[in-house]
Amino acid sequence: MGPSCFLSPGSTHELLSIKKISHSENRLTAISGTNVSLQISNLPAKYKQLTWFYTTSQKILEWESNQTILFNSKFKGRVSLGQSHDLCIHNVQKEDSNTYILRVLMESGTEKEWHIPLEVYDPVPKPEIEIQKTQEVNNRCHLQLSCRIPDRLMNYTWYRDSGPFSTGLQNSVLEIVVEPNNYSTFYTCQVSNPVGSKNDTVYFTSPCKLGRSSAVAWTVTWLIIMVPIVPGPLWT
Repeated sequence: MGPSCFLSPGSTHELLSIKKISHSENRLTAISGTNVSLQISNLPAKYKQLTWFYTTSQKILEWESNQTILFNSKFKGRVSLGQSHDLCIHNVQKEDSNTYILRVLMESGTEKEWHIPLEVYDPVPKPEIEIQKTQEVNNRCHLQLSCRIPDRLMNYTWYRDSGPFSTGLQNSVLEIVVEPNNYSTFYTCQVSNPVGSKNDTVYFTSPCKLGRSSAVAWTVTWLIIMVPIVPGPLWT
């Protein structure tokens, strides 16, 4: 996170450039609902005017002579200028993903420009493996597992006890034929995006026989069995 953000009143001023020098910054990623700071690594120490853009024609805010003005844009109420003149976006949303532009007008009249790509992703949801088919044919198990999540725009990685499956099997549904001599005791689905990952696991005691679906499911089953034999609370 960048420095604390503040707002101050000011007035706008149009950029008049004589010579333009462009730079590109590394891509940034953020989780929706958080705050993000767009910073420039080599911002000049002195300049006349600084303007942040959402597009080449849509200004977000502008600074000049120690005064800042916020323009009427979708960011109004969600942006501020940091102490290092970084752009602070509060409660960032997926729709805010874009390549932002910073233009700096030097005292000499030279205009410098930076492009900062920002990609915003939703937090990764907890997946749930659904067993769609376990069919035993000729001593082999035809197994189909589905990894269910609300957001389909995720990367899927399936694992067995010997490691990850091949790239061709990495999608929301895992469909395989399992031999008795090489079956896996568990299958894990991991869903991920550039800001996080989560997983779920199912367990097997034989090629087609389900063991426990996850630690949570195992705990629930154990509690159902144990609760009837608990005599009641113990007080001292």
